[in-house]
Amino acid sequence: MSFSGYLSTVSVLEITALPPGLSELFSYTDARRHGLSDRQIRRLSEEGAIERIGRGLFSRTTLDVDPDLIEVAFRSERATICLTSALARHDLTDEIPASIDLALPRGTRAPATSAPITWHQFDPKTFDLGRADLDVGAGYRIGLYSAERSICDAFRLRHLEGSEQAVEALKRWLRRPGSQPSRLFALAAEMGPRATEPIRSALQILL
Repeated sequence: MSFSGYLSTVSVLEITALPPGLSELFSYTDARRHGLSDRQIRRLSEEGAIERIGRGLFSRTTLDVDPDLIEVAFRSERATICLTSALARHDLTDEIPASIDLALPRGTRAPATSAPITWHQFDPKTFDLGRADLDVGAGYRIGLYSAERSICDAFRLRHLEGSEQAVEALKRWLRRPGSQPSRLFALAAEMGPRATEPIRSALQILL
């Protein structure tokens, strides 16, 4: 159909498809390696197909994960939730830390992240004591210290968060069915006198 004195212009919206080999979680480098240009990455973001969840890190919008933890796991699977953050996950404190407490073996360089992280350096000899894997989605894992290990750390590092937090965590743990003070003290003994002495004193008062 023609209209006198009028030029009809039709613009076709370009749809950018995600390359089939690109994983659910990917870096900027991965995207470029799979043939996506900067313009295509921006378009995919505008179309809602992907979202930026960290520094140079993207995910498909169908991926349901905690963006902070998945970013950490992508950059360092040795990172381990510790101290107040671990106590909160075990429901041993009501405190909600402003940043995520994560430990790495002493001498390990902490990765740069956009997530709010407080990094801690733990002795490599005892780093894996009480450490279990935590699945954060998309096949990625980080570590999480057990309730017992978290209590030991709260006592040996009580100068960071205070003795009250450590004692309260111990009280809550002792009230739980199945809690074994002997097992807690055995773990503390492996971590040295900075953990055993204050825990021994607290147990003598509470038991």
